[in-house]
Amino acid sequence: MARKRKNRTHLKGAAPATASTEGVPKSFIIKHGPVGHSIAQLVRDFRKVMEPNTASRLKERTRNKLKDYLTLAPALQVTHLLAFTLTPIAPSLRIIRLSNGPTLSFRVERYSLMKDILNTSRRARSIGMEYLSPPLLVLASFPAPSPTTPPHLTLLMKSFQSLFPPLSPHTLALSSARRVVLISYNAERGTIDFRHYVITVKPYGVSKRVRRVLDGTQKASGGVLDLGNEKDVADFLLRKRGEAGPDGGYESAASSTESVAGDDGDAVDLADDYVGRNNKKGQRRAVRLDEVGPRMELRLVKITEGVPGKEGSVIYHEFVKKTKKEVANLQASHAAKEKLRKERRLEQELNVERKKAAKSQGHGGEDDGGEEEDEDVELFEGDGDGDDDEGDWDAEEEISEGEDDEEGSAAESSEDEEERRPTKKVRIRGKR
Repeated sequence: MARKRKNRTHLKGAAPATASTEGVPKSFIIKHGPVGHSIAQLVRDFRKVMEPNTASRLKERTRNKLKDYLTLAPALQVTHLLAFTLTPIAPSLRIIRLSNGPTLSFRVERYSLMKDILNTSRRARSIGMEYLSPPLLVLASFPAPSPTTPPHLTLLMKSFQSLFPPLSPHTLALSSARRVVLISYNAERGTIDFRHYVITVKPYGVSKRVRRVLDGTQKASGGVLDLGNEKDVADFLLRKRGEAGPDGGYESAASSTESVAGDDGDAVDLADDYVGRNNKKGQRRAVRLDEVGPRMELRLVKITEGVPGKEGSVIYHEFVKKTKKEVANLQASHAAKEKLRKERRLEQELNVERKKAAKSQGHGGEDDGGEEEDEDVELFEGDGDGDDDEGDWDAEEEISEGEDDEEGSAAESSEDEEERRPTKKVRIRGKR
Protein backbone atom coordinates (compact mmCIF):
# COMPACT_ATOMS: atom_id res chain seq x y z
CA MET A 1 0.00 0.00 0.00
CA ALA A 2 1.42 3.38 -0.97
CA ARG A 3 2.37 5.73 1.82
CA LYS A 4 0.14 8.74 2.25
CA ARG A 5 1.92 12.02 1.63
CA LYS A 6 1.25 14.84 4.06
CA ASN A 7 0.54 18.24 2.61
CA ARG A 8 2.28 21.24 4.14
CA THR A 9 -0.17 23.31 6.11
CA HIS A 10 2.08 25.84 7.79
CA LEU A 11 4.25 28.61 6.48
CA LYS A 12 7.93 28.72 7.26
CA GLY A 13 8.91 31.43 9.69
CA ALA A 14 6.75 33.56 11.91
CA ALA A 15 3.47 34.83 10.57
CA PRO A 16 3.55 38.54 9.76
CA ALA A 17 1.75 40.77 12.22
CA THR A 18 -1.45 42.20 10.84
CA ALA A 19 -2.54 45.77 11.27
CA SER A 20 -5.37 44.72 13.59
CA THR A 21 -2.98 43.17 16.14
CA GLU A 22 -0.47 45.99 16.15
CA GLY A 23 -0.73 48.15 19.23
CA VAL A 24 -3.22 45.82 20.92
CA PRO A 25 -2.38 45.37 24.63
CA LYS A 26 -1.69 41.82 25.76
CA SER A 27 -1.67 40.59 29.33
CA PHE A 28 -0.55 37.88 31.72
CA ILE A 29 -2.93 37.21 34.62
CA ILE A 30 -1.31 35.12 37.34
CA LYS A 31 -1.66 34.17 40.97
CA HIS A 32 1.49 34.78 42.98
CA GLY A 33 2.25 32.82 46.11
CA PRO A 34 -0.08 30.49 48.01
CA VAL A 35 -3.71 31.44 47.43
CA GLY A 36 -6.97 29.65 48.10
CA HIS A 37 -9.37 28.00 45.70
CA SER A 38 -11.55 31.12 45.44
CA ILE A 39 -8.67 33.39 44.35
CA ALA A 40 -7.54 30.78 41.82
CA GLN A 41 -11.05 30.73 40.37
CA LEU A 42 -11.10 34.54 40.35
CA VAL A 43 -7.90 34.48 38.27
CA ARG A 44 -9.54 32.14 35.74
CA ASP A 45 -12.64 34.33 35.59
CA PHE A 46 -10.57 37.46 35.05
CA ARG A 47 -8.75 35.75 32.21
CA LYS A 48 -12.10 35.22 30.50
CA VAL A 49 -12.82 38.94 30.87
CA MET A 50 -9.53 39.85 29.18
CA GLU A 51 -9.90 37.38 26.31
CA PRO A 52 -8.87 37.06 23.52
CA ASN A 53 -5.72 39.16 24.19
CA THR A 54 -4.51 37.22 27.21
CA ALA A 55 -2.87 33.88 27.97
CA SER A 56 -6.03 32.06 29.03
CA ARG A 57 -4.27 28.71 29.50
CA LEU A 58 -1.22 29.95 31.33
CA LYS A 59 -0.14 27.48 34.03
CA GLU A 60 1.80 28.75 37.01
CA ARG A 61 4.19 26.57 38.94
CA THR A 62 5.18 26.88 42.56
CA ARG A 63 8.81 27.54 41.66
CA ASN A 64 7.93 30.36 39.27
CA LYS A 65 8.71 33.82 40.61
CA LEU A 66 7.46 37.21 39.57
CA LYS A 67 10.85 37.95 38.01
CA ASP A 68 10.38 35.04 35.58
CA TYR A 69 7.22 36.59 34.14
CA LEU A 70 8.81 40.05 33.99
CA THR A 71 11.72 38.60 32.00
CA LEU A 72 9.59 36.50 29.65
CA ALA A 73 6.81 39.00 28.95
CA PRO A 74 8.66 41.50 26.68
CA ALA A 75 9.77 38.68 24.37
CA LEU A 76 6.11 37.73 23.84
CA GLN A 77 5.02 41.37 23.38
CA VAL A 78 3.05 41.31 26.62
CA THR A 79 2.25 44.82 27.81
CA HIS A 80 0.58 44.20 31.20
CA LEU A 81 1.02 41.81 34.09
CA LEU A 82 -1.83 41.37 36.59
CA ALA A 83 -0.86 39.47 39.73
CA PHE A 84 -3.29 38.33 42.42
CA THR A 85 -1.84 37.62 45.86
CA LEU A 86 -3.28 36.79 49.26
CA THR A 87 -2.16 38.94 52.20
CA PRO A 88 -3.09 38.57 55.90
CA ILE A 89 -5.48 41.53 55.55
CA ALA A 90 -7.19 40.89 52.21
CA PRO A 91 -6.49 39.73 48.63
CA SER A 92 -4.51 42.19 46.56
CA LEU A 93 -4.13 42.94 42.87
CA ARG A 94 -1.13 44.52 41.18
CA ILE A 95 -1.35 45.93 37.66
CA ILE A 96 2.15 46.28 36.19
CA ARG A 97 2.77 48.19 32.98
CA LEU A 98 5.66 46.55 31.19
CA SER A 99 8.43 47.17 30.89
CA ASN A 100 9.03 50.48 32.69
CA GLY A 101 5.98 50.80 34.93
CA PRO A 102 4.12 52.22 36.70
CA THR A 103 2.82 49.62 39.16
CA LEU A 104 -0.64 50.03 40.70
CA SER A 105 -1.43 48.12 43.89
CA PHE A 106 -5.07 47.47 44.86
CA ARG A 107 -6.75 45.85 47.81
CA VAL A 108 -9.68 43.61 46.84
CA GLU A 109 -12.31 44.62 49.37
CA ARG A 110 -15.06 42.32 48.06
CA TYR A 111 -15.49 40.05 45.08
CA SER A 112 -17.97 37.63 43.52
CA LEU A 113 -17.09 34.86 41.12
CA MET A 114 -18.66 34.29 37.75
CA LYS A 115 -20.58 31.22 38.91
CA ASP A 116 -22.08 33.16 41.81
CA ILE A 117 -23.41 35.89 39.52
CA LEU A 118 -24.89 33.37 37.08
CA ASN A 119 -26.56 31.42 39.89
CA THR A 120 -28.22 34.47 41.40
CA SER A 121 -29.30 36.08 38.14
CA ARG A 122 -32.36 34.70 36.38
CA ARG A 123 -31.64 36.13 32.95
CA ALA A 124 -27.86 36.06 32.70
CA ARG A 125 -26.64 33.58 30.11
CA SER A 126 -23.20 33.20 28.61
CA ILE A 127 -22.90 31.19 25.39
CA GLY A 128 -19.13 31.49 24.95
CA MET A 129 -18.92 33.14 21.54
CA GLU A 130 -18.81 36.55 23.23
CA TYR A 131 -15.20 35.97 24.25
CA LEU A 132 -13.90 35.88 20.69
CA SER A 133 -13.78 39.69 20.64
CA PRO A 134 -12.44 42.10 23.28
CA PRO A 135 -14.89 43.92 25.56
CA LEU A 136 -15.82 47.58 25.39
CA LEU A 137 -14.52 49.70 28.28
CA VAL A 138 -16.82 52.19 30.03
CA LEU A 139 -15.43 54.53 32.71
CA ALA A 140 -18.12 56.04 34.94
CA SER A 141 -18.20 58.59 37.79
CA PHE A 142 -14.56 59.59 37.37
CA PRO A 143 -13.95 63.35 37.75
CA ALA A 144 -13.11 65.23 34.60
CA PRO A 145 -9.42 66.14 34.20
CA SER A 146 -8.83 69.61 35.63
CA PRO A 147 -6.23 71.40 37.78
CA THR A 148 -8.21 70.50 40.90
CA THR A 149 -8.53 66.79 40.02
CA PRO A 150 -6.19 64.55 42.07
CA PRO A 151 -3.38 63.42 39.76
CA HIS A 152 -3.63 59.79 40.84
CA LEU A 153 -7.20 59.53 39.48
CA THR A 154 -6.09 60.71 36.04
CA LEU A 155 -3.28 58.15 36.07
CA LEU A 156 -5.76 55.50 37.22
CA MET A 157 -8.08 56.18 34.28
CA LYS A 158 -5.21 56.03 31.78
CA SER A 159 -4.00 52.76 33.30
CA PHE A 160 -7.39 51.10 32.86
CA GLN A 161 -7.71 52.47 29.33
CA SER A 162 -4.34 50.96 28.40
CA LEU A 163 -5.56 47.48 29.45
CA PHE A 164 -8.08 47.25 26.58
CA PRO A 165 -7.75 47.87 22.84
CA PRO A 166 -8.57 51.41 21.73
CA LEU A 167 -12.09 51.90 20.41
CA SER A 168 -12.46 53.19 16.86
CA PRO A 169 -16.14 53.79 15.95
CA HIS A 170 -15.36 54.16 12.24
CA THR A 171 -13.71 50.75 11.91
CA LEU A 172 -15.54 48.81 14.65
CA ALA A 173 -17.84 46.03 13.45
CA LEU A 174 -21.16 46.09 15.27
CA SER A 175 -21.23 42.29 15.59
CA SER A 176 -17.93 42.36 17.54
CA ALA A 177 -19.43 44.50 20.33
CA ARG A 178 -20.61 41.65 22.54
CA ARG A 179 -19.38 42.57 26.03
CA VAL A 180 -18.93 45.62 28.26
CA VAL A 181 -16.53 46.17 31.17
CA LEU A 182 -17.78 48.89 33.51
CA ILE A 183 -15.30 50.55 35.88
CA SER A 184 -16.94 53.14 38.11
CA TYR A 185 -15.43 55.31 40.83
CA ASN A 186 -17.22 55.59 44.16
CA ALA A 187 -16.23 58.97 45.59
CA GLU A 188 -17.90 58.37 48.96
CA ARG A 189 -16.04 55.16 49.73
CA GLY A 190 -12.98 55.93 47.63
CA THR A 191 -13.23 52.55 45.87
CA ILE A 192 -13.49 51.30 42.30
CA ASP A 193 -16.29 48.97 41.23
CA PHE A 194 -15.56 46.44 38.48
CA ARG A 195 -18.47 44.91 36.52
CA HIS A 196 -18.65 42.65 33.46
CA TYR A 197 -21.75 42.50 31.21
CA VAL A 198 -22.93 40.72 28.09
CA ILE A 199 -24.90 42.73 25.52
CA THR A 200 -28.27 41.22 24.58
CA VAL A 201 -30.62 42.50 21.87
CA LYS A 202 -34.37 41.87 22.01
CA PRO A 203 -37.30 42.91 19.80
CA TYR A 204 -38.69 46.26 20.86
CA GLY A 205 -42.38 46.76 21.68
CA VAL A 206 -43.15 43.03 21.70
CA SER A 207 -44.51 41.32 24.79
CA LYS A 208 -42.84 38.33 26.31
CA ARG A 209 -45.61 35.98 25.17
CA VAL A 210 -45.42 37.09 21.56
CA ARG A 211 -41.64 36.78 21.68
CA ARG A 212 -42.01 33.20 22.93
CA VAL A 213 -44.28 32.38 20.04
CA LEU A 214 -41.88 33.94 17.54
CA ASP A 215 -38.86 32.24 19.04
CA GLY A 216 -40.65 28.90 19.15
CA THR A 217 -39.33 27.79 22.54
CA GLN A 218 -40.55 28.41 26.04
CA LYS A 219 -37.44 27.35 27.92
CA ALA A 220 -33.78 27.06 27.18
CA SER A 221 -34.07 23.29 27.70
CA GLY A 222 -35.64 23.01 24.25
CA GLY A 223 -38.92 21.88 22.72
CA VAL A 224 -41.72 23.80 21.04
CA LEU A 225 -44.03 26.12 22.93
CA ASP A 226 -46.64 24.13 24.86
CA LEU A 227 -50.14 25.59 24.36
CA GLY A 228 -52.00 22.42 25.23
CA ASN A 229 -53.67 23.94 28.29
CA GLU A 230 -54.95 26.95 26.36
CA LYS A 231 -58.33 26.94 24.60
CA ASP A 232 -57.18 29.51 22.08
CA VAL A 233 -53.89 31.18 21.26
CA ALA A 234 -55.59 34.49 22.06
CA ASP A 235 -55.92 33.37 25.68
CA PHE A 236 -52.18 33.11 25.83
CA LEU A 237 -51.42 36.33 23.96
CA LEU A 238 -54.14 38.64 25.28
CA ARG A 239 -54.27 37.64 28.94
CA LYS A 240 -54.58 40.75 31.05
CA ARG A 241 -52.17 41.77 33.76
CA GLY A 242 -52.81 39.89 37.00
CA GLU A 243 -55.22 37.45 35.39
CA ALA A 244 -54.77 33.82 36.40
CA GLY A 245 -53.33 31.47 33.83
CA PRO A 246 -54.19 27.81 33.26
CA ASP A 247 -51.70 26.75 35.92
CA GLY A 248 -53.27 29.10 38.50
CA GLY A 249 -50.32 31.52 38.46
CA TYR A 250 -50.54 35.26 38.04
CA GLU A 251 -48.32 37.55 36.02
CA SER A 252 -46.37 39.85 38.32
CA ALA A 253 -45.81 43.56 37.82
CA ALA A 254 -42.12 42.98 37.27
CA SER A 255 -42.71 40.44 34.49
CA SER A 256 -45.23 42.71 32.79
CA THR A 257 -42.73 45.57 32.89
CA GLU A 258 -40.08 43.36 31.35
CA SER A 259 -42.42 42.24 28.60
CA VAL A 260 -41.84 45.42 26.64
CA ALA A 261 -38.08 44.66 26.66
CA GLY A 262 -37.05 48.21 27.41
CA ASP A 263 -38.32 51.74 27.11
CA ASP A 264 -37.59 54.39 24.50
CA GLY A 265 -34.22 55.15 26.08
CA ASP A 266 -33.08 51.55 25.54
CA ALA A 267 -34.39 51.24 21.98
CA VAL A 268 -31.97 51.80 19.09
CA ASP A 269 -32.01 51.34 15.35
CA LEU A 270 -29.35 48.84 14.35
CA ALA A 271 -26.70 50.47 12.18
CA ASP A 272 -25.57 47.07 10.86
CA ASP A 273 -26.45 43.40 11.09
CA TYR A 274 -26.09 42.01 14.61
CA VAL A 275 -25.92 38.51 16.02
CA GLY A 276 -29.21 36.81 16.73
CA ARG A 277 -32.41 36.07 14.90
CA ASN A 278 -33.89 38.82 12.72
CA ASN A 279 -31.39 41.43 13.96
CA LYS A 280 -30.94 43.05 10.59
CA LYS A 281 -29.77 46.53 9.69
CA GLY A 282 -32.37 49.22 10.37
CA GLN A 283 -34.48 47.10 12.74
CA ARG A 284 -35.51 48.69 16.04
CA ARG A 285 -34.26 46.68 18.96
CA ALA A 286 -34.04 47.02 22.73
CA VAL A 287 -30.52 46.70 24.16
CA ARG A 288 -29.99 45.20 27.58
CA LEU A 289 -26.91 44.42 29.66
CA ASP A 290 -26.82 41.12 31.56
CA GLU A 291 -24.12 40.83 34.21
CA VAL A 292 -22.03 37.65 34.02
CA GLY A 293 -19.25 38.48 36.48
CA PRO A 294 -16.80 38.54 38.05
CA ARG A 295 -17.57 41.48 40.31
CA MET A 296 -14.91 43.26 42.36
CA GLU A 297 -14.61 46.25 44.67
CA LEU A 298 -11.05 47.60 44.58
CA ARG A 299 -9.28 50.15 46.73
CA LEU A 300 -6.20 51.85 45.34
CA VAL A 301 -3.38 51.54 47.88
CA LYS A 302 -0.20 52.64 46.13
CA ILE A 303 1.24 53.76 42.79
CA THR A 304 4.99 53.42 42.26
CA GLU A 305 7.32 54.06 39.38
CA GLY A 306 9.02 51.12 37.70
CA VAL A 307 8.27 47.42 38.11
CA PRO A 308 8.74 45.08 41.10
CA GLY A 309 12.44 44.65 41.75
CA LYS A 310 13.22 48.01 40.11
CA GLU A 311 10.83 50.27 41.97
CA GLY A 312 11.25 53.99 41.80
CA SER A 313 9.63 56.72 43.83
CA VAL A 314 6.13 56.40 45.28
CA ILE A 315 3.69 58.53 43.28
CA TYR A 316 0.68 57.97 45.54
CA HIS A 317 -0.04 56.17 48.81
CA GLU A 318 -3.44 55.80 50.43
CA PHE A 319 -2.29 55.46 54.04
CA VAL A 320 1.19 57.07 54.20
CA LYS A 321 1.41 60.83 53.72
CA LYS A 322 4.73 62.66 53.52
CA THR A 323 5.71 66.30 53.67
CA LYS A 324 7.19 68.15 50.73
CA LYS A 325 10.64 67.99 52.28
CA GLU A 326 10.45 64.22 52.72
CA VAL A 327 9.21 63.82 49.16
CA ALA A 328 12.12 65.92 47.87
CA ASN A 329 14.61 63.83 49.86
CA LEU A 330 13.14 60.61 48.52
CA GLN A 331 13.26 61.88 44.95
CA ALA A 332 16.88 62.95 45.43
CA SER A 333 17.83 59.51 46.81
CA HIS A 334 16.05 57.75 43.95
CA ALA A 335 17.81 60.00 41.44
CA ALA A 336 21.18 59.19 43.04
CA LYS A 337 20.45 55.47 42.93
CA GLU A 338 19.40 55.71 39.30
CA LYS A 339 22.57 57.65 38.43
CA LEU A 340 24.72 55.05 40.19
CA ARG A 341 22.93 52.25 38.37
CA LYS A 342 23.54 53.88 34.99
CA GLU A 343 27.22 54.45 35.83
CA ARG A 344 27.63 50.80 36.78
CA ARG A 345 25.87 49.68 33.62
CA LEU A 346 28.15 51.91 31.52
CA GLU A 347 31.21 50.59 33.31
CA GLN A 348 30.13 47.00 32.69
CA GLU A 349 29.58 47.70 29.00
CA LEU A 350 33.04 49.29 28.70
CA ASN A 351 34.61 46.31 30.45
CA VAL A 352 32.89 43.91 28.09
CA GLU A 353 34.05 45.87 25.04
CA ARG A 354 37.61 46.02 26.40
CA LYS A 355 37.69 42.28 26.98
CA LYS A 356 36.34 41.59 23.49
CA ALA A 357 38.99 43.86 21.96
CA ALA A 358 41.76 42.20 23.99
CA LYS A 359 40.54 38.76 22.98
CA SER A 360 40.48 39.67 19.28
CA GLN A 361 44.03 41.11 19.52
CA GLY A 362 45.21 37.98 21.34
CA HIS A 363 43.94 35.73 18.52
CA GLY A 364 45.59 37.91 15.90
CA GLY A 365 49.06 37.96 17.54
CA GLU A 366 49.52 34.34 18.61
CA ASP A 367 52.79 33.94 16.62
CA ASP A 368 54.28 37.12 17.96
CA GLY A 369 53.35 36.06 21.47
CA GLY A 370 55.34 32.80 21.07
CA GLU A 371 58.51 34.68 20.05
CA GLU A 372 58.10 37.06 22.97
CA GLU A 373 57.84 34.09 25.35
CA ASP A 374 61.13 32.67 23.99
CA GLU A 375 62.82 35.99 24.52
CA ASP A 376 61.50 36.16 28.06
CA VAL A 377 62.91 32.70 28.81
CA GLU A 378 66.35 33.73 27.48
CA LEU A 379 66.29 36.84 29.63
CA PHE A 380 65.41 34.82 32.72
CA GLU A 381 68.24 32.38 31.99
CA GLY A 382 70.77 35.17 31.50
CA ASP A 383 69.74 36.94 34.70
CA GLY A 384 70.36 33.93 36.95
CA ASP A 385 73.66 35.23 38.42
CA GLY A 386 72.47 36.09 41.92
CA ASP A 387 72.28 33.54 44.70
CA ASP A 388 68.74 34.22 45.74
CA ASP A 389 67.44 34.45 42.19
CA GLU A 390 69.35 31.38 41.21
CA GLY A 391 67.95 29.38 44.10
CA ASP A 392 64.39 30.43 43.35
CA TRP A 393 64.69 29.78 39.64
CA ASP A 394 66.35 26.38 40.23
CA ALA A 395 63.44 25.33 42.43
CA GLU A 396 60.93 26.23 39.78
CA GLU A 397 63.07 24.65 37.11
CA GLU A 398 63.24 21.38 39.04
CA ILE A 399 59.44 21.32 39.30
CA SER A 400 59.01 21.99 35.60
CA GLU A 401 61.63 19.42 34.64
CA GLY A 402 60.00 16.88 36.95
CA GLU A 403 56.71 17.40 35.20
CA ASP A 404 58.38 17.03 31.82
CA ASP A 405 60.16 13.87 32.95
CA GLU A 406 56.92 12.43 34.29
CA GLU A 407 55.21 13.20 31.01
CA GLY A 408 58.14 11.69 29.06
CA SER A 409 58.26 8.56 31.21
CA ALA A 410 54.50 8.19 30.97
CA ALA A 411 54.74 8.44 27.19
CA GLU A 412 57.56 5.86 27.06
CA SER A 413 55.68 3.45 29.35
CA SER A 414 52.56 3.77 27.23
CA GLU A 415 54.61 3.02 24.07
CA ASP A 416 56.13 -0.07 25.73
CA GLU A 417 52.69 -1.29 26.80
CA GLU A 418 51.42 -0.88 23.28
CA GLU A 419 54.35 -2.93 21.95
CA ARG A 420 53.79 -5.70 24.51
CA ARG A 421 50.06 -6.01 23.87
CA PRO A 422 49.29 -9.01 21.61
CA THR A 423 47.37 -8.35 18.50
CA LYS A 424 43.76 -9.48 18.56
CA LYS A 425 42.55 -11.90 15.98
CA VAL A 426 39.69 -10.66 13.90
CA ARG A 427 36.89 -13.16 13.78
CA ILE A 428 34.86 -13.30 10.61
CA ARG A 429 31.48 -14.90 10.95
CA GLY A 430 30.36 -16.54 7.76
CA LYS A 431 27.19 -18.22 6.80
CA ARG A 432 26.92 -21.81 7.95
